[in-house]
Amino acid sequence: MERNLPKNYDPKDFEDRLYQEWQDNDCFKSEVNKDKESFTIVMPPPNITGQLHMGHALDDTLQDILIRWKRMDGFEALWIPGTDHASIATEVKVVDRIKSETGKTKYEVGREEFLRRAWDWKDEFGGKIVNQVKKLGASCDWEKERFTMDAGCNKAVTKFFVELYNQGHIYRGNRIINWCPDCKTTLSDAEVEHEDQEGNFWHIKYPIKDSDEFLEIATTRPETMLGDSGVAVHPEDERYAHLVGKTAILPLVGRELIIVADDYVDKDFGTGAVKMTPAHDPNDFEVGKRHNLEEINVMNDDATMNSLAGKYEGMDRYECRKAIVDDLREEGYLMHIKKHDHAVGTCYRCHSVVEPRLSLQWFVKMDELSKPAIDVLKKGDLEFVPDKFDKTYLQWLENIRDWCISRQLWWGHQIPAYYCQDCGEIIVAEKAPTHCSKCNSTNIEQDEDVLDTWFSSGLWPFETLGWPEKTEELDYYYPTSVLVTGYDIIFFWVVRMVFSAMFCMNEKPFSHVLVHGLVRDAEGKKMSKSLGNGIDPLVIIDQYGADALRFTLATGNSPGNDMRFYTERVEFARNFNNKLWNASRFVFMNLEDESLLENLTREAVEKDFTLADKWIISRANGVVKEVTHNMDKFELGMALQKAYEFTWSEYCDWYIEMVKPRLYGEDRDAKRAALYTLTYVLEKILKLLHPFIPFITEEIYSYLPTVEGYIIRAEYPHYDENDNMQIEEEKMDLIMNGIRSVRNVRTEMNVPPSKKAKTIIVPTVDKKQAMEDGKEYFKSLASASDVEIKDDKIGIPEDAVSVVIDGVEIFIPLDELVDFEKEKERLNKEKKKAISEIKRVEGKLNNPGFMNKAPDKLVEEEKQKKEKYEEILKTIEERLAKFN
Repeated sequence: MERNLPKNYDPKDFEDRLYQEWQDNDCFKSEVNKDKESFTIVMPPPNITGQLHMGHALDDTLQDILIRWKRMDGFEALWIPGTDHASIATEVKVVDRIKSETGKTKYEVGREEFLRRAWDWKDEFGGKIVNQVKKLGASCDWEKERFTMDAGCNKAVTKFFVELYNQGHIYRGNRIINWCPDCKTTLSDAEVEHEDQEGNFWHIKYPIKDSDEFLEIATTRPETMLGDSGVAVHPEDERYAHLVGKTAILPLVGRELIIVADDYVDKDFGTGAVKMTPAHDPNDFEVGKRHNLEEINVMNDDATMNSLAGKYEGMDRYECRKAIVDDLREEGYLMHIKKHDHAVGTCYRCHSVVEPRLSLQWFVKMDELSKPAIDVLKKGDLEFVPDKFDKTYLQWLENIRDWCISRQLWWGHQIPAYYCQDCGEIIVAEKAPTHCSKCNSTNIEQDEDVLDTWFSSGLWPFETLGWPEKTEELDYYYPTSVLVTGYDIIFFWVVRMVFSAMFCMNEKPFSHVLVHGLVRDAEGKKMSKSLGNGIDPLVIIDQYGADALRFTLATGNSPGNDMRFYTERVEFARNFNNKLWNASRFVFMNLEDESLLENLTREAVEKDFTLADKWIISRANGVVKEVTHNMDKFELGMALQKAYEFTWSEYCDWYIEMVKPRLYGEDRDAKRAALYTLTYVLEKILKLLHPFIPFITEEIYSYLPTVEGYIIRAEYPHYDENDNMQIEEEKMDLIMNGIRSVRNVRTEMNVPPSKKAKTIIVPTVDKKQAMEDGKEYFKSLASASDVEIKDDKIGIPEDAVSVVIDGVEIFIPLDELVDFEKEKERLNKEKKKAISEIKRVEGKLNNPGFMNKAPDKLVEEEKQKKEKYEEILKTIEERLAKFN
């Protein structure tokens, strides 16, 4: 094969090709293997109506990082992909398509034809988002891909419903639900978004029967007064004690309203008297149940007024509101209007204002089901990362209401409830009954409604592994390891997965929930179609490559926090990839002599290791330890940052420059030691970076002559005590510090790198060997024509420029090249800095609070700093004295 990489880094040359190779070679495949520990992630299934957006890209990038890391680290890693049927969203799309193609409604085409068209939609669009996820590099086991309405999931959902029903956790009843008049279906509490809107409080006069008295009632929804069946006051409100049990007259309608006393009323809010509309308000519904108030539903499904609204029948709710207010004003019942801004519930899909209304629906009783889900977190079996989201999870569960699970839609899991048309018996069963169990009639019809999408996706972690069957996969891979999700669906989805798992499996669905934030635009605004500020991940991938996008998303993310997306950061990521590419090309260019590669092992070359070789091997080993530590704590952005900094700065900018003289020299043994170290560390770098930027690392890895196979299957690096060379690291740190200081001085004096100058080093005894070892590096990296190590300053030219670092003085006789006035100015700046540091340290050491509370080790460190800065100051003053 070609020994070297192409000259230019172009992701289009290999990203699609490599993904296909990985798939063709089953690199993503996972099978039950009892010799390995499993690591499992289930992908939050994207909607079949959707397109990959930045939220998906972040979600999938974080999951893929974890899966690739654990796969390399010896785990049997399984990432299960899938898509969600998204009942409301998909039904809206299909209804619109039917309307545009045929001019008909879904009712006119009928349920059977509608569902056929919905499945056609799924076949057409379901695969599109999957292909987009693949462009990102997602290493899912695509053979195990699932759809939330496939046969297995349908069986699981049906089983779950029937078991909940049989154990008394599901009931059918008339209760207040959230109704979307546009989607014409119920919504769960979690599907209602609250928006602050400007509104009014209309204060209305409710006369007391057979009396001159009246009650002042305030409402934000005058149209619902047509359904009033009572008035409530607080039992301890002395203002109204004499009215309890009497009746008020409903304005415009004339209906008699019983006045009841109930603790629900806040006597200090408003007038302390509240109209009761049990069919249109959840709190009024509960009060109504306690006092046997009539439930009067005055609205149709589309939020127009029905026949019980009298003369307002047929009006839209807002049209009716205006008419009622006008009539109240005309007849003298409207007392006054006050501005009132309040949170209004809207549909999470179409954003229409939700109407609370009484409806016959199916509900899950949450009081008992929520308890195990609370306990599993409090016991520590389930952990949120970061743990601040414990509060969000518990707050939702501890205040949860019964969950309305029926939806007036056709696309979804049809409720497995059957009604006998002759005797009214309700039969809940996994299979459709042939006859009524009560009257033996065969005239049976299934409930037309479907289940809430979240009812089915709540089973995702275990239904995808075969539940309700006791499969080998379920036994091996469950519970799953990590759920990666945004904080915006903790109550939508996470809560439901946990209580569903505790009910079905008696075990948590996952051990950790890694919570990420939203991807916002450069100004911090939420990306949305309406604002036009969304950035298409596929456009970014086409322009910069998937690796650059993944790098950007990973480094910009910290658990639980939103991130801002800048194109400049993608360019920076691409530049890093380009740097890695070019550094690798340089390494491979020097491997073209095949004879140098023979027996290129540690044992064969170790005797020829230089200080630089030992330093970079030891630093690579340390970075492996640090990166692994961060990965274990789900600090993926920090892990990548450390791997990036090591690669760019220490390996590319320092080590490669250090080895060039040996690579270009004639000493074959020295060259082989350098080549071994270059490839040994590059291999580690590629493996550390692979989970984050898989394509470029795989492509470069394929050119490494010292390895075989795919990097995706390679072993992840582990810390090795044998590679820990602390002394060499300390020596090289000192040398690099010296080289930086010399470079800085030359830069300040505008001395070009081509101008060589003798360098004289005067180290303390303990630093002498390090400086001896660093001679060659000063020559190659600090433009030194010659390096002399001296025990004292005798004979050093008066005009020499000095650099002072810890335990070392470096002198450069620059003769006429130096502006001595500028040198004095520079030394005075260094003097001022040293004095400032001494004062800072002395401030700490003279502070009783610090001295009494700080550990002895910290106090000792500060004392050592003081000594160091005092030594530096002394040296600077000596240098300044020479200019006087």
